[in-house]
Amino acid sequence: MKRRDYLVLAAASAWGPAFADIADLGEAINKAGRQRMLCERMAKSYLALGMGVETELADRTLAASISLFERQLGELKASAPQPGVRAACERLDSAWQPYRRLLGDRAPDPRSAAEVMACADRVLASAQEGTASLVALSARPTSRLVNISGRQRMLSQRLAALYFGSSWGIDTAGAQVEISRASAEFVTAQALLEAAPAATPAIREQLQLAQVQWTFFDSALRKLRPGVAEHEAMSHVFTTSERILEVMDGVTGLFSKLG
Repeated sequence: MKRRDYLVLAAASAWGPAFADIADLGEAINKAGRQRMLCERMAKSYLALGMGVETELADRTLAASISLFERQLGELKASAPQPGVRAACERLDSAWQPYRRLLGDRAPDPRSAAEVMACADRVLASAQEGTASLVALSARPTSRLVNISGRQRMLSQRLAALYFGSSWGIDTAGAQVEISRASAEFVTAQALLEAAPAATPAIREQLQLAQVQWTFFDSALRKLRPGVAEHEAMSHVFTTSERILEVMDGVTGLFSKLG
């Protein structure tokens, strides 16, 4: 058994009952949105492994992300409330299978990394479709906020993956354009979430914590030198993106529990 396969199995056991079957539509939107994040987190971790950045953390993060993605995909398929959502879950599964094989088949190099990033884009598009289909079913005003805050998780990981890819010389011009676009989206969405009438004091406190981390993250992103691998800077990008993810995952969970 490959070490990464062992880590995936260990991660599956470690998540335990914290990710039990989906209880309601708000939780389903949260989990479907988390799939968007996980596909980008896998790409980030794969690239970090290939470039020798935070290798132990990246290996664990990749394994945990694969395990959680597969578990949540099974839960979403089993609890899909109507045929359109079930069809979206099946399309996500179809996009996921080649990505899953690629993540485990080869040691990372620039060619395989470019393929990983392309697969991540396809999985992201399918995960976005599934999330949107669930949001459309909900009558709760807060479902839109769950979707937006959940998307912030994805943007933190996508930005880091794009940074690593550009540093490794993968589509450097396209990456820089996408980094600028995704950064602007993140800033706009954070302001919207903080201004939302439904945001509780606890949510606003967490959003402030995310803003502090974003300041450091954005500063590091602005120092990107395409085609130049600066390991200290990449380590900072990796760890800061994880901290933003942790905070925004909590924020999304808080929004999902509002009526």
